[in-house]
Amino acid sequence: MKRPAPVNEEILFDGRSLISETDTKGIITFVNRKFTEMTLYSKEEAIGQPHSLLRHPDMPKAAFAGMWKIIENGKTWEGYVKNLRKDGKYYWVVVNIVPKLDNEGGVVGYIASRKMPDRNRLKTIINQYQQMIDEEN
Repeated sequence: MKRPAPVNEEILFDGRSLISETDTKGIITFVNRKFTEMTLYSKEEAIGQPHSLLRHPDMPKAAFAGMWKIIENGKTWEGYVKNLRKDGKYYWVVVNIVPKLDNEGGVVGYIASRKMPDRNRLKTIINQYQQMIDEEN
């Protein structure tokens, strides 16, 4: 699926329960109604796509590399993420990712829930992410 060109317009996340699930490779296996409302992707469009479909180009690669290192080891990760909607607009969330485990304790997927970001903390995060991107380039 083609990713939209970014538009410099923020849509404020209202904090209501936005949930998605992926397999161990990051392919979307479930989205709730709030996910479809916020991202503008239908359930049918989202399921089967890589979750990176929502990755905004302002997000440093290192932030996600750290996230994968943690969740692949069966641990919970929380962090600020700038996501790209289908219309190119963006929204900030604090994502909490927990591993889904099988009966033997093996990781079989991930469940991501979002909450509203602290707007004061977000200013610091934006600066940190820009520094990380500058270092990557």
